[in-house]
Amino acid sequence: MRDFHVHSNYSDGDFLRGMVRAAEAAGLEGVGFADHCNVASRAGPESMRSLYGFNLDLTYERRRRGIERLREEFDLEIYDAVEMDYDPRDEDAIDAFLDEADFDYAIGSVHGIGGNNVQVASNFAAMSDDERDAVTDEYFETLIALVESELFDIAAHVDLLERTPPLRGRATEAQYREVARAFADSRTVPEINAGRALTDAEIVHPSERFLTVLREHDVAVTVGTDSHHPSEIPDRADFLDDFVAETGLEPVEPAGLE
Repeated sequence: MRDFHVHSNYSDGDFLRGMVRAAEAAGLEGVGFADHCNVASRAGPESMRSLYGFNLDLTYERRRRGIERLREEFDLEIYDAVEMDYDPRDEDAIDAFLDEADFDYAIGSVHGIGGNNVQVASNFAAMSDDERDAVTDEYFETLIALVESELFDIAAHVDLLERTPPLRGRATEAQYREVARAFADSRTVPEINAGRALTDAEIVHPSERFLTVLREHDVAVTVGTDSHHPSEIPDRADFLDDFVAETGLEPVEPAGLE
């Protein structure tokens, strides 16, 4: 069992050492640090980086030195990765940065639509059904563009809208099938993401309905706990271990590690 998606204090997670220690104690064979990063030059993303400190484009070399030290201390694989915010307008900047940084692998994520973080329910509470459907349409169009860009090894939490009550359940099977066809033609694979699996909402990405469609298209998957704190890793890793056993899935490693 390897976890390809955790965060550290280089974005919105806990200290590197504590995360690695928790992964080792949980019996993982490998753990991948995929801290948040955004390289857009527009005012909105610039403001977000200032507020939340998602500046891995400026700090990845320092984090890499820390990872290299931890590799000498711990007997498990420690991967140097990134979770990059994706917007089609930023493809050239993303491509240039990923080429420069040369991470072990790259995760791509769609977090924002129309300048709104899709995880913040209040952004969509006052919208009409038609407006919410339009957000859903744009989310999946952007996700397909992410996959077709071939910039990333992994696509994170591919139905992130399910975390947000005003947007939950609005995706259609036709949208799922469009995304599945894109994955089938790409090196990018979706992850089974356990970031909300053990909450009261019991949300697993992708949802059972979406996962069924992905399997019909023979799309491979990988796994990530999306942990931000050491205490989250053991239970989420156990959940993923049970989940893949129960579903008969055989997770693959990111293409960058092959």
